[in-house]
Amino acid sequence: MLNLQHRFQRLLVWREHSIPAKYFTMILSFFVGLFCALAAHILKNIVDYLHEVVKNAVEVSSMNYLYFVMPIVGIFLASTFVRYIVKDDISHGVTKILYAISQRQAVIKAHNMWSSLVASSLTIGFGGSVGAEAPIVLTGSAIGSNLGRVFRMDRKTLMLLVGCGASAAVAGIFKAPITGVIFTLEVLLLDLTMATVVPLLISSITASLVTYFLSGSDFMFGFSISDPFTPSRTPFYILLGILCGFISLYFTRGMTRLEASFGSLQSPTKKMVIGGIMLSVLIFMLPPLYGEGYNTITALLSNDVVKVTENSAFYQFKEHFWMLFLFLGLLVMLKIFASAATNCAGGTGGIFAPSLFVGCITGYLMAMLVNYTQFFRLPEKNFALAGMAGVMAGVMHAPLTGTFLIAELTGGYGLFVSLMITATIAYITIIIFEPHSLYAQRLALKGELLTHHKDRTVLTLLRMDDVIEQDLQKLNPDMYLEDLVKVISRTKRNIYPVLNKKGYLIGIITLDEIRNIMFRPELYTKFQVSDLMTAPPDTLSLHDSMEVVMEKFEKTQVWNLPVVEDKKYIGFVSKAKIFNEYRNILVQLSEE
Repeated sequence: MLNLQHRFQRLLVWREHSIPAKYFTMILSFFVGLFCALAAHILKNIVDYLHEVVKNAVEVSSMNYLYFVMPIVGIFLASTFVRYIVKDDISHGVTKILYAISQRQAVIKAHNMWSSLVASSLTIGFGGSVGAEAPIVLTGSAIGSNLGRVFRMDRKTLMLLVGCGASAAVAGIFKAPITGVIFTLEVLLLDLTMATVVPLLISSITASLVTYFLSGSDFMFGFSISDPFTPSRTPFYILLGILCGFISLYFTRGMTRLEASFGSLQSPTKKMVIGGIMLSVLIFMLPPLYGEGYNTITALLSNDVVKVTENSAFYQFKEHFWMLFLFLGLLVMLKIFASAATNCAGGTGGIFAPSLFVGCITGYLMAMLVNYTQFFRLPEKNFALAGMAGVMAGVMHAPLTGTFLIAELTGGYGLFVSLMITATIAYITIIIFEPHSLYAQRLALKGELLTHHKDRTVLTLLRMDDVIEQDLQKLNPDMYLEDLVKVISRTKRNIYPVLNKKGYLIGIITLDEIRNIMFRPELYTKFQVSDLMTAPPDTLSLHDSMEVVMEKFEKTQVWNLPVVEDKKYIGFVSKAKIFNEYRNILVQLSEE
């Protein structure tokens, strides 16, 4: 073992001297793509295998109520695995990646390279109403992060490799190389430069090629354009975009509130029981809510809407328009309940598949309704595709990702215009009400969210630890002016904190305020520090975001503010120090 470690250390030294970091990053991006494709292939095969096991068990026993029980079994197994083996929170995969990037470390724990695969396989394989995409994206990013750390890459390269992992994961799971790159730039908010795009392309292309080799070149959803886009339908696509925007808003806010409601339950067992029962009841009432929902999407894109109603109470009304409309509408409205119940009960999965499911039905419903009026004829499957792009664009705040993903999933490149119109309008609609995507909301509330706004990104990357100064001379309130003058003569600062015996900040003294008396010896024994100190114009907390810090500086119009935690003095932050750190980070972000 020691000999192996020694050889690896020699390899690292050789690499650092022989291969420039720029080219070695490209080599690593190739291996990230390779490993991510293999991980995506393993995940899909495990999920398919478990689906087949469940299906065979139901057919052999002739007891459909097993579909009622199986999702609970999957959630129990996944939750037990996470609680007792992983012993860490692995939910909300994309949010975790955004957080890792926002911390300027791009460090994702090593267990995420496999733990999300296992937990999501159990959850989805047994019928959990979520998607496998977010877990595989977290897996891919973990692969990139840990591979970079093994080869001692710098922080900036680690952030890029995290993006490469996400890009490769999306490309591998969907066979969508363009979407993989766009997803990383649009959702994970990496800056667009040649230094970032080339490794992303290498990872994404590699993952796609490996996936093609392992599973064939067929599109995920078979689709042929029998009714191409015509400009006369543009108003309907605009209307669908607005509808998808509001559905996305419902999806985002509904999911957030459901998660908050489950979060108020302290007991994991209680969450599992309530979530499991909720999910099973929903699946029993509406069977298409079982699993990822891709069978439903395939049926609608084939115009086989009757197949969607099979095994449900609505099957007997399959020829009745309004009952069919009600059935599909319930699927749209209740999918978030099934997805939230799955994740909050202890399962692991993402919102890619649920948003595609909801979007597909939304577009199909709108076309159905227009066709029912007989005033205009719309191709249902075209609008189902556009709805998928619209809801995904709205939920993820990513119109390009939504557009390219649907085109690459189906081969419907001839419908690019309709996809772009719907996705763009949906995005414009939701940002009026929700400035952040479902992924980003948690980080935005904590002030930890990166954006494409350069100034805001730099402030987000700044940390209080980077700017706090703790070398200021502390004063005692009982000191006389004579002692204060001696302190001033030994230091080069112009501000001094005054602390009591408990270390609490009770005031500050600035050089400007005592300059007129500090050269008058006759006053040295007449004034104490307590007589000269003033209250600080404001205080900062260790947990304040840098945006809050700058707002306080702007409000008080001062150059220094004290940092206080539980009344105890910690240090000072100066505006000059912030500007210096700001400049350093801006240079790093601007480097190619």
